[in-house]
Amino acid sequence: MKILRYILFPVVPVYYVITWVRNKLYDNGFKESKKYDIPVICVGNLSVGGTGKTPMIEYLINILKSDFKVATLSRGYKRTTKGFQLAEASSTAKSIGDEPFQFYNKFKNDIAVAVDSNRQNGIETLLNLINKPEVVLLDDAYQHRKVKAGFNVLLTTYKKPYFKDIVLPTGDLREPKSGAKRANVIIVTKCPETLLETDKKELIKSIKPIGKQEVFFSKIVYSETVFSETENKLVTQLPQFTLVTGIANATPLVAYLKQKHLQFEHLNFPDHYNFNTKDLEDLETKALIITTEKDFMRLSHYKKLKHKLFYLPITVKLDRSEAFNKLIKAFVKH
Repeated sequence: MKILRYILFPVVPVYYVITWVRNKLYDNGFKESKKYDIPVICVGNLSVGGTGKTPMIEYLINILKSDFKVATLSRGYKRTTKGFQLAEASSTAKSIGDEPFQFYNKFKNDIAVAVDSNRQNGIETLLNLINKPEVVLLDDAYQHRKVKAGFNVLLTTYKKPYFKDIVLPTGDLREPKSGAKRANVIIVTKCPETLLETDKKELIKSIKPIGKQEVFFSKIVYSETVFSETENKLVTQLPQFTLVTGIANATPLVAYLKQKHLQFEHLNFPDHYNFNTKDLEDLETKALIITTEKDFMRLSHYKKLKHKLFYLPITVKLDRSEAFNKLIKAFVKH
């Protein structure tokens, strides 16, 4: 795969020009970007996957749901349905996508969860609901310029920040680095446990925030407990197990479990992987399976795994969280 990426390097300038021109057409009004009367917050990235969008959406839900009617709108990657879908009791990870299904399972009593690849249609359909939302959170929509979000949260990882990357197909950027200028807030995610202020200053210097852009730093906090549908176990008391992941970057999770001196084998699948019959038959032979919350959404409906399948939740911890929360709430109230 890496060799193919280097072979395709001559395509990089072509991809760069196409995405740069597209952005300029939106920036200068030649392509229409629709704005809405209610607050719309977009969470996204410049790179492909693995920056922590899902826990960031959940963070925003938690700080807004008590005061506002919140809706999330996602594309519903790899779902089996088409068009607009509003999550309900009969929804599954297959029908709406694993991440929206995760939002629904955790927050179904507090928010509306919808999917639509056409974000304009998705927002307009939400606004026609009897119990319409007061704020919409767009998941992974930074490049969906047909909607003009009022507030853009751009995520980039500590280990591979966008300013050290190049565009596809050789690099991982979906658009040129200049796209970061559209962000109101840039969050450096998956930071190490201890990040010195001097390191933060160096990163901010490299990011070069413009105007009123603010830069924040966040880290992943892993739960000390794993959960199934019926019970939970302390991570430190887990016997030997099989770790199953189908996410963009499992390295931080593996490092966390190794740090706990746990004994496990790791079955690593591609992001949003659809487990086939053979995969499931292999998993049935395992005594204990630990997986991510997103993967749990896709695996938990297989009855033969239920008694042995547990997930490890994660949350996001921001530095200067009060300042960030204040920015978000001020935008929504405006």
